[in-house]
Amino acid sequence: MFDEIRFNRIERLPNYVFAEVNEIKMAARRNGEDIIDFSMGNPSGRTPDHIVQKLCESALKDKTHGYSVSQGIYKLRLACSNWYKRSYDVDLDPQTEIVATMGSKEGFVHLVTAIINPGDVAVVPDPAYPIHTQAFIIAGGNVAKMPLIYTDDLKLDEDKFFQDLQKTFDESIPKPKYVVVNFPHNPTTVTVEKSFYERLVAMAKKERFYIISDIAYAELAFDGYKAPSIFEVDGAKDVAVEAYTLSKTYNMAGWRVGFICGNKKLIAALKKIKSWLDYGMFTPIQVAATVALDGPQECVEEIREQYIKRRDVLLEAFDNAGWSMQKPRASMFVWAKIPQNLNLKSMEFSKELITKAGVAVSPGIGFGVAGDDYVRIALIENENRIRQAARNVKKYFKELL
Repeated sequence: MFDEIRFNRIERLPNYVFAEVNEIKMAARRNGEDIIDFSMGNPSGRTPDHIVQKLCESALKDKTHGYSVSQGIYKLRLACSNWYKRSYDVDLDPQTEIVATMGSKEGFVHLVTAIINPGDVAVVPDPAYPIHTQAFIIAGGNVAKMPLIYTDDLKLDEDKFFQDLQKTFDESIPKPKYVVVNFPHNPTTVTVEKSFYERLVAMAKKERFYIISDIAYAELAFDGYKAPSIFEVDGAKDVAVEAYTLSKTYNMAGWRVGFICGNKKLIAALKKIKSWLDYGMFTPIQVAATVALDGPQECVEEIREQYIKRRDVLLEAFDNAGWSMQKPRASMFVWAKIPQNLNLKSMEFSKELITKAGVAVSPGIGFGVAGDDYVRIALIENENRIRQAARNVKKYFKELL
């Protein structure tokens, strides 16, 4: 009898591709092997001292240990508003247009859960960060995928994007209600200019859909590039929300602090569902996050410089090893095309890198079919480890060929 009970929502979710690679990685480590791990975007640096000190100070106060508020304490929401004003000269109301979330991933999933009706369609470019697709499946919606086309210097091909998006709208039944964008992009590192958001907002008003923008890597921009926000476009709040996280910018991944802001109707829906699901983050974490956003920002530049150094060392070292990669101008990743002469797809190649080179990466297939000729390399190891990984890969290539 119980064997007949089905969990339809879970059955719609695919197996987590990265788990297979992680099992091989962990088995190798249990055997005493040294695995240089580029597989997960988990910052290796410590959280800046002034943020940690504020956490400790707040945690020593008795009044901070009770339930918090699900939408985030007011001072944190105000700090989020200040961040937008300072970064983009954008005004956001902390009361009606901002919700603090347990990282941008939780916020994204709860938002989608709140706004998706059964059968609703969302457009998600392929490849994509997995939750950008699966959140809609979890919520009972459907996803229409379209290819993410970009130039050799990792800039979005705007014209092709809007041609493909219009085609998707013309062919989809029912019409999509949501479009997800994520720039700087994970995993490809592709970037856009403000003109992209101007066109997207105009199309959203014409075709009547909402935009969910994720700018998790906005502050990790290099070589003079500044990642735009959709809210720099007049009228964007009529049709869009945007997600941000402190995880990467301030080395606070495990703290789980982010926020979603913008369109009042969507923000109200997120507030309401969170009021049923959680009591918010531990208050001292929110207080420390407020200090992160409002306090000294020199630490952000230091973190950015660290990623630039690691990027440059990796590109040079791996090029010397016989594996050339495109140079990203944002994010904490390198989107590396698998050398064609190996004739391997991403899962097989990722497994071989662990077992034969002691190097772990994320297989591109985990981000969608369009990623199967690539692997994602996270810039989370120091420069010496990066050089060692390149030497290991060079040796593996020689043995293979």
